[in-house]
Amino acid sequence: MNRTLLFDSPFLLGFEHTRALVERAAKAAAEGYPPYNVEETGDGGVRITLAVAGFSPDQLSVSVEDNQLIVAGRKDGEARSGEDRAYLHRGIAARGFVRNFILADGMEVRDAVVEHGLLHIDVARPKPERQVKHIPIRTAG
Repeated sequence: MNRTLLFDSPFLLGFEHTRALVERAAKAAAEGYPPYNVEETGDGGVRITLAVAGFSPDQLSVSVEDNQLIVAGRKDGEARSGEDRAYLHRGIAARGFVRNFILADGMEVRDAVVEHGLLHIDVARPKPERQVKHIPIRTAG
């Protein structure tokens, strides 16, 4: 199947960065594990909540790289201290994950807290400082 991309027009020059963002967002949307919520907070920020039951804080990592929030969970070996488990049903996922969120310019991660099997990540958009730039006027010649 051939898909037409919005930014393939020859009239849109210099939008390669925007096209790359759209492609990264589409790839991130295809990920399904772990489930998550994104809620707006009253101060213009957002709170991302991921269901990370079974992960301890030292098995989770939150980092920001190139305007991308990366949340990863790694599971150590299942058998602890030599005990073998025989599951009759295994409905709780025990696999590692990497979940990506694209951040707009100026967004910053403020906090990450694990509580009752949920990882809460608070992202804020600080109000930009008002900048006034005076441009000197030159005379020609």
